[in-house]
Amino acid sequence: MIYLASPYAHPDPVVMQQRFHQVCQATAALLRQGQVIYSPIAHNHYLACNFELPRTWDFWAGLDLPMLELADEIHVLMLDGWRDSRGVAAEITHAEELSKRVVYRAPETLCGKNN
Repeated sequence: MIYLASPYAHPDPVVMQQRFHQVCQATAALLRQGQVIYSPIAHNHYLACNFELPRTWDFWAGLDLPMLELADEIHVLMLDGWRDSRGVAAEITHAEELSKRVVYRAPETLCGKNN
């Protein structure tokens, strides 16, 4: 199973929505390739938006890190802001502590070029 890490939180809700869309595109591309994938953003954005759940790393870390532990490897979707993302940094660190393979993916390889 691949855990797809990506930046999400941002002060501008439009940026968060764009990131969600790009992550969904990447998740779908990996599914089309026959991969088993878990994307915390693709799988939980709807819940956060529609059921008044926080959109912060502090809230979601309790779900995301255990899911990462179940994964065979982590792929980091290098969307704008990925290097500054507290959540992505924590996910990479946790994966490295567990000796999981970390793969860095340029968005255009999964999301298309016009995103």
